[in-house]
Amino acid sequence: MRIRAITLRILRQFIHDKRTMALMFIAPLLVLSLMSLVFNGDAYEPKIGVSGVPLNMSAALKEQNATIKEYASAELGKGALVEGKIDALITLNGTAGDSQVTPQVLLEGSNPTANKAVIMTLQQISQKLLPSTKEQLQPQISYLYGSENMKTIDRFGPIMIGVFVFFFVFLIAGVSFLRERTTGTLERLLSTPLKRWEIVLGYVCGFGIFTVFQALLISWYSIQILGIMMTGSFGYVLLITLLLSMTALTLGTLLSAFAANELQMIQFIPLIIVPQIFLSGLFPLDTLPLWLQRVGLATPIYYGSEALMDIMVRGKGWSAIALDVYVLIGFSLLFMLLNVLALRKHRKM
Repeated sequence: MRIRAITLRILRQFIHDKRTMALMFIAPLLVLSLMSLVFNGDAYEPKIGVSGVPLNMSAALKEQNATIKEYASAELGKGALVEGKIDALITLNGTAGDSQVTPQVLLEGSNPTANKAVIMTLQQISQKLLPSTKEQLQPQISYLYGSENMKTIDRFGPIMIGVFVFFFVFLIAGVSFLRERTTGTLERLLSTPLKRWEIVLGYVCGFGIFTVFQALLISWYSIQILGIMMTGSFGYVLLITLLLSMTALTLGTLLSAFAANELQMIQFIPLIIVPQIFLSGLFPLDTLPLWLQRVGLATPIYYGSEALMDIMVRGKGWSAIALDVYVLIGFSLLFMLLNVLALRKHRKM
């Protein structure tokens, strides 16, 4: 009977906790559906630029599962490659009738999926292009960023730095702010003449000091100890990780207002963190449905990961990451404003 009583109490507790019930049964289905969309997306279609190649080679490329863009000069093609408009640029050393013909392939290099797709496309057209001299059609491959010896951690490391920074700050900040509320500290502050925006800004600054040290530690450890590729400015890496931390901090404190305990705060992870990981750039967004690509553009981790890739792998500077910086600042300010509004339910104005 005592075991039965405990069992019934647990059942009643779960039945009355609608959020837990929803997350237990609905959240896994949402995550699995998202995972299915990511892994069952269309095959990656490489974007290949060509300049000075013969018509038969250009035609053979267009017959493949690839998007071909023609450029009047190799300089224009390389400019498009630097801007990320194409995955590779193909020029030709010689002519189609020359026995010494050699395709010159310049890969963008930062995306292994795109690199592989381009190389496979070249292999597929080799026999069609020069069937009688197939053994001499060996493309000379070079890389704009990285190299053929680029390690997996060099490709995914910058993205995972952003993911881990966001995840841990979001969780710790949310639970800490929740504890401030459940222990009555926040209520006592709200009973003082302090304005809501002053309280929010005070908490953000207090927690923010620790996020500065965390961003510095994670960035230094990843680059100096783990040896992740670093071709840009360490200062920019620190800036992006700090902005990601601030975005996670303000979002965590915001969502903690809608959680009654630590368990409910943790329950936000499948809905807030997991989808952002799938849409962060770990998998090519081009292969996803258009509506899901647009969802990815509305997530902070996407912009942080893209900026870290530009800095650490592509070696780019402020002009490349400026938009990402402004977007992350915008997210932080938006979440701070929503935090101020969320405090209304704790104090009548």
